[in-house]
Amino acid sequence: MRLISGVEEWRSFADAQRRTNRRVGLVPTMGALHAGHTSLFEVAKKHGDVVIATRFVNPRQFDDPGDLDRYPRTPEVDRALAEAHGVDCLVEPTLAAMWPAYPGPTPTTVTVRGLSDVLEGAARPGHFDGVASVVAKLLTVTGPCRVYFGEKDFQQLAVIRQMVSDLSFAVEVVGCAMVRDADGLALSSRNVQLSDVARRRALALSRAVAAVAEAPASASEHRRRLRATLKSADLDVVYAEVVNPVTFVSSVDTDSGDARALVAAKVDGVRLIDNGPVVLKGEP
Repeated sequence: MRLISGVEEWRSFADAQRRTNRRVGLVPTMGALHAGHTSLFEVAKKHGDVVIATRFVNPRQFDDPGDLDRYPRTPEVDRALAEAHGVDCLVEPTLAAMWPAYPGPTPTTVTVRGLSDVLEGAARPGHFDGVASVVAKLLTVTGPCRVYFGEKDFQQLAVIRQMVSDLSFAVEVVGCAMVRDADGLALSSRNVQLSDVARRRALALSRAVAAVAEAPASASEHRRRLRATLKSADLDVVYAEVVNPVTFVSSVDTDSGDARALVAAKVDGVRLIDNGPVVLKGEP
């Protein structure tokens, strides 16, 4: 596996692969890799010839400096996992290479209005501006490719798809199924911050999503069930919402058909998210 830190070397590597008709897959990460990330590497390898993964903790998507400081960093473990799961090139760009003005404001920001303004966007102001801006840079440097994201960050996936469409990137966005631990908890780099007791309480997120997937109901009934399950574990609920899975417009009781349930909660100060499909049964 090749390690790269410079932007121009990264660009040249990707260009060289395409010149020999090799298909490039890109998997952006912030490190602290787990089985959710490695599943993306494996899908990318299956779909293409060369897998480029990036490992960069992007400060522009953190609205809380303390959260940025606490974000787990495991570079040696990350490199071993990436190599073991088919990554051909791991890019670890420096902060100066990605955002030369940091910690000052970066003059250019990518904003995806609408999708970025609700749920995670409302709870974490500026978060999706940081996500869209860094992914736009990753795609610009890498060039034409397939890019892989997990459905655990379902709203992020929607934001990236909209940005790629609006800006006509020569990129195919591939959403991959969420990976859960044996007990049902959605895999997250933040899970390592949970105590054993907090982890057991955190299972309420996956229980809530699973419960509303069992049978069609009105939007308000789905929301009630989501909140009740989260509150039963004494979680600090950030949101428990049911939305259109493409537009993220909040569903109403007259809607019917497919929708998405999304939840976010804090468990002893650790912020976790989960989501899953639901079916709406419209009321007359």
